[in-house]
Amino acid sequence: MDAATRMVVDGQQAFAMIGTVLWVGLRIGAMLLAMPLFGTRAVPGRVRALVALTLSLALAPVLPPVPVWNGFDAATVLTVLRELAIGVTIGFTLRLVFEVGSLAGELISQGTGLAFAQMTDPARGGSSSVIGQWFYLLFGLLFFAANGHLALISLLMDSYKVVPIGTSLPDAHALASTVPNFMLQVFRGAVSLALPLTVAMLAVNLAFGALARAAPALNPIQLGLPVSLLLGMMMLALLFSEMGTPVQQLFDQAFDAAGQAVTPP
Repeated sequence: MDAATRMVVDGQQAFAMIGTVLWVGLRIGAMLLAMPLFGTRAVPGRVRALVALTLSLALAPVLPPVPVWNGFDAATVLTVLRELAIGVTIGFTLRLVFEVGSLAGELISQGTGLAFAQMTDPARGGSSSVIGQWFYLLFGLLFFAANGHLALISLLMDSYKVVPIGTSLPDAHALASTVPNFMLQVFRGAVSLALPLTVAMLAVNLAFGALARAAPALNPIQLGLPVSLLLGMMMLALLFSEMGTPVQQLFDQAFDAAGQAVTPP
């Protein structure tokens, strides 16, 4: 084999490797755009692209073969859309778990009188209550502390094994119904986290309301807000120390839901 032939062969292999990385990067990039923490405005687009490229390079050699590039025909477009749909489903399912913390924080803010304390939230691209941002950051810390990033990579590898690139979905209905079905667990988890503190704050407000009715000269309404804030912060400190187990259960449910979306029935 002469030098020109070897150069042509090496060039074809290089283009084949680039094509493989690009095919793998579709699902990974869509997942990073939809998932929390990485998919927020606080993370620059170049960082997300670098993470997606790094994961694609690391996973491409151990994944099933990718389809041969034949141009932008109908099969290729459907394959691209399928890869994006799988990645967005996995990432958005995980994002819903973090919204559990934000929703629980909003409910607690209403009970403790901190609903007026709104701040710009760079992680979510808007404004939210201070307690809601605390819960969001707490969920992020617990996610990495529980090796959630490693579980996410393992789930991504399983998705490539179950649904290789270029193959049809085993159950398209399961993929489309993953997020709506998981929304019920999201609302249930948010209410469960906020319920103890919300009930306690309701009891405090009822007590001050009865006191204001019985002895209006004491002006208990003026004392109600400071007492509610103080008790709310104390109960939040107690609640944060007990959130590890329920948050871990929410993460497990999210990974199960994302896994069922790409698993044959």
